Amino acid sequence: MFTEALQTIWATSGFAALTWQHLVMITIACVLLYLAIVKKFEPLLLLSIAFGVLLANLPLAGLMDGPLGNEPGGLLYYLYQGVKLGIYPSLIFLGIGAMTDFGPLIARPSCLFLGAGAQLGISAAFVIAGLLKFTPQEASSIGIIGGADGPTALYLTTKLAPQLLPAIAIAAYSYMALIPLIQPPIMRALTTKKEREVVMTQLREVSKTEKVCFPIIVSIFCILLLPSVAPLIGMLMLGNLFRESGVVDRLTDTTQNALINIVTIFLSVTVGATAEAENFLRPETLLIILLGLAAFIFSTIGGLLFGKLMYWMTGGKVNPLIGSAGVSAVPMAARISQIEGQKANPANWLLMHAMGPNVAGVIGSAIAAGILLSLFG
Repeated sequence: MFTEALQTIWATSGFAALTWQHLVMITIACVLLYLAIVKKFEPLLLLSIAFGVLLANLPLAGLMDGPLGNEPGGLLYYLYQGVKLGIYPSLIFLGIGAMTDFGPLIARPSCLFLGAGAQLGISAAFVIAGLLKFTPQEASSIGIIGGADGPTALYLTTKLAPQLLPAIAIAAYSYMALIPLIQPPIMRALTTKKEREVVMTQLREVSKTEKVCFPIIVSIFCILLLPSVAPLIGMLMLGNLFRESGVVDRLTDTTQNALINIVTIFLSVTVGATAEAENFLRPETLLIILLGLAAFIFSTIGGLLFGKLMYWMTGGKVNPLIGSAGVSAVPMAARISQIEGQKANPANWLLMHAMGPNVAGVIGSAIAAGILLSLFG
């Protein structure tokens, strides 16, 4: 009886159902957890993503299983509907808007060109993916990884190529977390020491009226131009209006803290949980991840090249390092510009200057997604 009981327990356990694919994914999850905990690579995202990967690849747990007959689905299946329906990306944009100061962009509108230049990776990856026989919808979803904007990548992919969501979600958020590894070598390779040493002059002070009018004007213009991007731009600018109006402090505090933290947990865990072994370990997935890396690299290059152009046009008054912050990973990319600038010149303070192209990149990637939706949706 005791032996039979042990055999029954073993036969119904996850250990008996483990395959080599599960073991590979569990190993990947542990590596990502190491990077998040020990190396501190964007732990707010990577820790939850990695644990989601781990949970999804423990056999028979059924956390991502849909409802079957009278049996309810798994917990993560229901939480994942917020990703699938585009709810979480829009709420993340609401929180980002409430935390973002668009002042540096308003003070130096030319930063819009740096944000636009950093969308080069979207176009490059789209073209390459098309040459590799991906459909225009799939190529669009792959290309948007170059915007370095996880919520936008999720939003666009759920609309155009939901079958690619696991690979694109993992690629987009992983590369955002690995910015400290990916960008600095490119920045040093494409700029001279003299360029990196440039100290930029202080930005002009932006009035409250300008800051309050900015989200209203951007919403009207962008949503009229590209109605499909209304959920992202609308929530981004609503959050920013909360912040700048100064009349809804409670809403601003909730949006900046409790709301975005809760949504980040749900989004990142369920994004990780989409990486189930049977769906993830395919040649197509590896190709998408490589294309995503290429998109991210091209976006960084595009921003830097536009930064060098502005350096030349202004007679050396613009440090081209701020161009790499044109990718919309806020504020990680701006911090990297600051770090690299201080390595070249300890008296360099580029953070606020880099925030201009950084927030321009957020708007730019959302507009790029809207264009792709209009063309291929």
